Formats: sequence, structure tokens, C-alpha cells
Amino acid sequence: MSAMTERLARHALQIDVEAGEPKLKEIALCCVLDLVTAAIAGSGTAAPHAALGLIDMQGTGDAPVWFDDRQSSLWLAVLHNGLCASALDIDDGNRAARGHPGASVIPTVLTLGASLPEVTGSAILSALIAGYDVGVRIAASQRPDAIATRQTGRWAAFAACAAAGRLLGVSQPVLSEGLAIAGVLAPNQRANGSSGYSRATGNLVKEGIAFSARTGLEALFLAQRGFTGPIDVLDHDRFYDQDRLMADLGHRFEILDTYFKPYACCRYIHPALDALSQLMHGHGLVADDIERMDVYTFSQALRLANSCAPQTLVGLQYSLPFCLAVLAVEGEEAFLPVSETLLFRKDLVRLAERVILSIDEEAEARFPRETMAKLQITLRSGRKLSSALTAPEGDPREPIDRAHLSLKLRSVLTNRGISELYSRAIDAVECLGRGNPSPVFALLSASLKRT
Repeated sequence: MSAMTERLARHALQIDVEAGEPKLKEIALCCVLDLVTAAIAGSGTAAPHAALGLIDMQGTGDAPVWFDDRQSSLWLAVLHNGLCASALDIDDGNRAARGHPGASVIPTVLTLGASLPEVTGSAILSALIAGYDVGVRIAASQRPDAIATRQTGRWAAFAACAAAGRLLGVSQPVLSEGLAIAGVLAPNQRANGSSGYSRATGNLVKEGIAFSARTGLEALFLAQRGFTGPIDVLDHDRFYDQDRLMADLGHRFEILDTYFKPYACCRYIHPALDALSQLMHGHGLVADDIERMDVYTFSQALRLANSCAPQTLVGLQYSLPFCLAVLAVEGEEAFLPVSETLLFRKDLVRLAERVILSIDEEAEARFPRETMAKLQITLRSGRKLSSALTAPEGDPREPIDRAHLSLKLRSVLTNRGISELYSRAIDAVECLGRGNPSPVFALLSASLKRT
């Protein structure tokens, strides 16, 4: 019987967006539009800025450095572009994977694709679908008792490798070896994130997504040159659920279960934010009405750093109390994207300190299939208002379509003072759907002015 890497490689190389249902192409285009939004929001922030300091060390080249007037080696460009995409936690995700495939797959494909003169829109979209499908399947099949971390970097190298292999049209043996190499060399991520042992989660490594993308691409190129890995890396049921790995292979595509994020913070925080938004709008509340907020949710959300006075934007992204305070005081627009001007504000800190976190039994039982929370607000008048158990907006059952993603893009561009890019970005994604990726490449190579 073939190894799992061989079967997944064969599957990835056969994916053709034009042979699938129209909704498959549409969700792939939504993923590109959302990733462009996330990368614009994250460009110029601390993580990608630090990566650009490596140009002299990692060599020059003609690969596009997104939203900058420079070019670099392919390796550094993939790292930088992935860091832009994942910097502000506004990129897409997948519930079964408990992570973020887009910030690994799409920078890999679009950065590599820009160097391929004959590449088509169909090839780009087919590669994206392949990367999501392989990466999410592997992530969802991980046995939590055998693989200690659930962070995206643990599996995103598989996704990037599969996507690049499909784009380049490599042979099945090369791609299966690439997957084997990627699976071994991907960052282990044992310390970071809500499933890690470190409590200092407000750091720029985050889930290691961009580093994993670069590793996946490197693994494929090594395999092309005869390098080998443990081809049976996925064949052991103690580590990977074999049935989940192969479930409906070729008939159900994981990209269709992508969720999109209306807030630039950890997905575990979103259901509580939606519950707060519904209560405030439904009852005409303002922040000064609120005396206390009690959040009832799943235990993994309580494992976030949850600082009431985060010192960095990453710390903010992993603080449920502080994010609730931001929404109550500043509204939803403050998350598109979050800004350093929110840090160190005493009014936000004081309100965050009045947020109490507890475990809800039903939310705990439904996690990780669903991320849910309910909220009770105690008003200064003494009155108490409670929400239902709430699922976050943007999940497949509460979908955000391309029209809503366009509004998200507009908000990010407006808040960044570059609203003139809106029509260009929308048109570029439309052109990609019609087969021409050049406008997307040109958009990503544009140098952005900063406010």
C-alpha cells in the first residue's frame, strides 16, 4: 500500500479548480482577497520589518517583498510576506485544523508564482486548494495525546510544500518526499501559543506560520535535488488518525470550511466579542454603562495570556479581557486592524480588569469543533444582561461572503490611510478569477504609504 505522503501528493497534483464546483473557485478567491487584506494590515509592523533586516545575510534576488519597493531572495520574501499575513491575527482559519492555512499557503504560492512567467490564474487557485486540503487534513488528523502542540507552524509546512508542488507541477515522488522532509523539519512550536508551555505568548514568533511556509518550500526544492525524508511520516495511527487523513479524499475539499475573521485577534476571543456586540447594540449600551463582564467559554481560551494591560500588539491579540474593553469603548472598527495607540490606555485597562473568565460546560464539550462563549454584563444600575451561547461570525455556518470581505478590506485601507487601493485590489482578485494573476502580483509589489 502507498504511503500517506504518496497518496496526498498524488491527490494534490490532480486538483483542478476548473473541474470543481463554482463554489470551490469562489472560496479560493475569497481566501486571496482576505489574505491581501491581512497582509496590507500587517505590512510594516515589527515582525516583517525585522525580517527585512536579513536581506544582507540571506542574499538578494528578484522575489517580491510585499508592499515594499525592494526585492530579495525567494526564501526571505516568503518569510517576510508570510509575516505580513500573520502579524495581526486577521488572517483566515480552519476549525478542524485549529489554525491558519492561508497565511502559509497563499504567500508561498503568490511569491513563487510571481517568478513564473507563464503561470495562470487557474494554476494559482488549484495550488491554493491543494495546499489547504493537504495541510488541514494533516492538522485535523493529529492525535493530541501524541503530538503535544496544535500550533499552525507544526503542520503548515506540509501545506506550503503541497501548494508549491502543485504550482510547479512536480512529479508525485518528488512531492511525497517533499512532504516527508517538511513534516520533520517544521518548527515544533512546543513553547508558544495556547497549547504551549510558555506563558510569554506575546512574542513575534506566534504560531511560526511564516517560518513553516519557508520550510515547506525549501523541503520541496530539496526533494527536487534528491534529498529524502521519512516517507512514512504520516502512516502511524498513534500520531495521525488515518481515517480522518483520507476521509472523502478528492470529493470534499477542506478549503470550503475556511472561516474569516472580522476582528484582528485570536479566534478564541471572537465569540465573546460577538456576544458583547449583540448586547451593546441590542440594548443601546455604551462602555460607561458597564460595571462588570463575566465570560463563560471553553478552557483553551482561558489559557491565552489574557493580560489586562498588554505591552505589545501581539499581547493584545491574545487578551480576551482587553479585547472586550476595546470593543466596548472603541467599537468593532478598532479591530480593522488593531493599533498600538490602544496600548497603555488606562480606561481600557480599568475595564479589562473588570472582566471575569470562567469555563462553560457546553462550550467546553463543543470545542474544538466549535468555539463558543456567552456573556453576562452587569450594568452600573445593577441590572444584568445575558447573551445566548454564541458562535463567532465568519464560520462556515455563519459565513462571511466576498461582499463582506470587501467591506473588511475597505475598513483596513481606510484606517491605514490608503483607501485609493480599494478598487485596484477588488479588480485584481476579479482578474485572478478570470485567469490573469498579473494584477495581483502588481498589487502586492506596490509600495504603501504610511499614516
